Amino acid sequence: LALAPPFVVFVAIPFGETVSVLGTEITLYVSNMNVALLFVFAVIGIEVYGVIFGGWAANSKYAVLGSLRTCAQMISYEIPMGFAVIGVVMLAQSMSLLDIVRAQADVWNIVYQPVGFFVFFVAGLAEAQRIPFDLAEAEGDLGAGFHTEYSGIRFAFFMVSEYAIMLLVSVLAVILFFGGWNGVLIPLPPLLWFLLKVAFFIYLFMWFRFTFPRYRYDQLMAIGWKVLLPLS
Repeated sequence: LALAPPFVVFVAIPFGETVSVLGTEITLYVSNMNVALLFVFAVIGIEVYGVIFGGWAANSKYAVLGSLRTCAQMISYEIPMGFAVIGVVMLAQSMSLLDIVRAQADVWNIVYQPVGFFVFFVAGLAEAQRIPFDLAEAEGDLGAGFHTEYSGIRFAFFMVSEYAIMLLVSVLAVILFFGGWNGVLIPLPPLLWFLLKVAFFIYLFMWFRFTFPRYRYDQLMAIGWKVLLPLS
């Protein structure tokens, strides 16, 4: 339940338009859903159950507290994240990720929706449980959270899930606000443009990790409910 949702979501993620290879048309997406954005948010919400069961099954008070923190954090930040993308849907008049990218052929959504992007990115940091929002894994008060009792392949499942969500948030930020595979100025292949933008956002995640300190839990919840939600 923790590992599957971040990977299932990529079924609805387009990485480019149809390309021709040796005379064969190849689509760079698995499925062009007309409700792809709704599908993404619905499937990602399932991951909460994996975290809760993982904390409960560990039979440790630290693991249970860590899983409860993660659950509250993900629910608190999914709401402003959902509101932040409503403006994008209104601009594209579609919930299809392909249509959203095509609507940005001339002007990227970041120009029209800078506040929406800010809310989306901060909520994405919290959703991926990256510093400064990794309260569920706080070593000082929870002994590394719900990962405490896990090692080997079980620990790897949780960590791969976290990094998959980080990749997913980067891909969604590029598709929703930065034109997807649409480039500017330099004539590069569309897929290369897309990968460069995603790599930039992954670098941002890493930079945040090495730069900012961890918030207290009350500050984390206050940012979600008192700042991001009204702003979105």
